[in-house]
Amino acid sequence: MAHINILDPGASPLDYYGYELRRHREAAGLTQRQLGDVINYTGSLVGQIETARKLPTEVFSERVDAALGTGGLLSRLVGLVLRSQLPAWFQQVAELEARATEIATFQTHMVHGLLQTDAYARAVLGAMDRRKLDDRTTVRLARQRILEKEQPPVLWVILGETALRQEIGGPEAMWGQLARLLSFEDAPLVNVQVLPFSAGAHAGLQGSFNHYRFASDPAIVYTEGYGTGHPTANPDTVKDCSLRYDHLQAAALSIKDSAALIRRTMEEHYGESQLSSDGRPLA
Repeated sequence: MAHINILDPGASPLDYYGYELRRHREAAGLTQRQLGDVINYTGSLVGQIETARKLPTEVFSERVDAALGTGGLLSRLVGLVLRSQLPAWFQQVAELEARATEIATFQTHMVHGLLQTDAYARAVLGAMDRRKLDDRTTVRLARQRILEKEQPPVLWVILGETALRQEIGGPEAMWGQLARLLSFEDAPLVNVQVLPFSAGAHAGLQGSFNHYRFASDPAIVYTEGYGTGHPTANPDTVKDCSLRYDHLQAAALSIKDSAALIRRTMEEHYGESQLSSDGRPLA
């Protein structure tokens, strides 16, 4: 008889997910292979997720919920599972993102994680360490679920022009990333502005930062270093960064002009043939 690894559901969100997956599968009278056949995954993958050796994805969870009639249990759990896999120092930030009613971010040289594509995120995360890159990419992209909530936060993004021109992941990855930025051009809750090189000296020269606002809690400012994060609710710091953000928005291009600059950058650097006659990315 094959050895069955029995998980402790209280050990971690990932263990709890695997425990519930196995419990519902066995209640349905299915083997791992049979469930895999139903949801178009391998039985081996089902087994790896049941034993907490592989991270589940949102699509996997949705398919299992449908196949086993779990009432959406695994789809509700997967967000918690993926958030628990973030670096310990970043988990608090993911919680801030999930609770915020408004997020304002200034990024000097890189697209913010909430707007990254798979290829771009993979290139960023794999720059120094390619271990478990699939799982780490899945975890990063899972943060973007907050933009699909019934009441998503308002997201303001100011990108330094460097973020458009620093070729991360190659031309194809950059084209896809800039196309994603353009996809929000008419989305009132996601606003993208570019701070052009021509702005010269500006209020964000000290570096990138995020500003989180909440329905009833004090605002929080977050800055980041190498492998460390620094959230603070200090009123003086929050006030200073709020003022800096106002100045950055004033110096940045309008949303419309920012989109035009993104299109020009795509044409000039990453593939003119992939734009339609009106300058919009082709599907």
